[in-house]
Amino acid sequence: MIHFILNNKTIKTPEKSGVTLLDFIRENQQLKGTKIGCREGDCGACTVLVGELNNNKISYQSITSCISPLGNVHGKHIVTIEGINLPKKLNSAQEAMSNNYATQCGFCTPGFVVSMTGFALENDKNKTCNDAVSGNICRCTGYKSIEKAGFEIEEKLLQKDENNKIAWLIQEGFIPNYFEEIPNRIKDLKVEKLNSEGTKVANGTDLYVRYADDLSEENIELLSSKKDLKNIVFSNGICSIGANATVTNMNESLKLQTLFPKLKQFLKLVSSEQIRNMGTLGGNFVNASPIGDMSIFFLALNSILTIQHKNGSERTIPFQEFHQDYKKYDLQEDEILTSISFPVPSKNTFFNFEKVSKRTHLDIASVNSSGRITLENNTVTDAHFSIGGVAAIPKYLFKTGEFLVGKEINNQTIKEAETVLQSEIAPISDVRGTSEYKRLLAKQLFFAHFIELFPSKVELQKLIA
Repeated sequence: MIHFILNNKTIKTPEKSGVTLLDFIRENQQLKGTKIGCREGDCGACTVLVGELNNNKISYQSITSCISPLGNVHGKHIVTIEGINLPKKLNSAQEAMSNNYATQCGFCTPGFVVSMTGFALENDKNKTCNDAVSGNICRCTGYKSIEKAGFEIEEKLLQKDENNKIAWLIQEGFIPNYFEEIPNRIKDLKVEKLNSEGTKVANGTDLYVRYADDLSEENIELLSSKKDLKNIVFSNGICSIGANATVTNMNESLKLQTLFPKLKQFLKLVSSEQIRNMGTLGGNFVNASPIGDMSIFFLALNSILTIQHKNGSERTIPFQEFHQDYKKYDLQEDEILTSISFPVPSKNTFFNFEKVSKRTHLDIASVNSSGRITLENNTVTDAHFSIGGVAAIPKYLFKTGEFLVGKEINNQTIKEAETVLQSEIAPISDVRGTSEYKRLLAKQLFFAHFIELFPSKVELQKLIA
């Protein structure tokens, strides 16, 4: 039985764990405020909040319920638009939307309000309210009014009492009174391990786009329940990240932020807020997309994958060897990815991630690329590059990295290395661009790594001359 709290109601259901959370909310519970839009996690009309108990406090994140399996809410608090309504007045997010005339047809409005309320519950000082609604689409193009509503919410939250956050949010009309009781109610849930022998699913951001109907008939194997696979550990000069860690988990790691000062800038290019809260590293790798952003990110870090058989035995392989052909990879039916690890960059090691897509944010890459370069006295001692969208797999550039080792960083060396790069890729024409266009992007992104990392050593005009 799946046991959780939906808004102010305790739920215990025998439904299959593979049913989508959206369908359970709308059809089983008849809560129609959560809308059906794209069913691919793109539009945000189905946004809900997921609250999880940690250290006697509930932390909330927004997700798209259309591609989330019901089993993943076991032992948690799920909040829909109905769950943040106040008895006789608009809540603070609804009021801000109304004050700024930020709703037109109204179809998208519940998703926006839920995301804004999630921002109030979280209130990350490094994030804006409009970051929080990055995965919510308004078809009526009312974005400037919605942006103004976000500013109003931010201004109100400046007064928030961080020591009594939930009580303050209730007092100020952001959430109803019952939120205060949720931590104790979550503790009282009888959360037993769910039986699961079906398809392996982490958080579903890829599989549920393609196979939601089939998976809804299963009691799926819920990989996200393996909490030990979410850890980020530093030991003996190695960083190891669990395969169940999400992009948001990476983004919130202070140690990773120290290693990669532009980490937040890089990861903002990866999907939307809701999908970053859901998508796992292991899922991205096993998706095996030739343009998987996190595959490209970790390939350039010269990473190692740890793979575990169901009998408990483990093996490790270089990440460069994992992807074998289009959508084919080195993982057997009885195995799962458990972690990815990489050497902690030294002070002389430089890293950069670049991405080009039809939209700057919330889009699949046309071409993406990462580079990791170690220098000693201006001479390259180690180099690793990866690029997506130009081969059948996320491409690790063996020859390009080897070419640069032992050479100085200058315009001529970079131009010669780019020639080597072009010999390693084989882009095809598709909806994201022609093969010629992708070769041009590969060239530009490769140059961009050096312009970004070594601005005093290279000149753009000489590189493109």
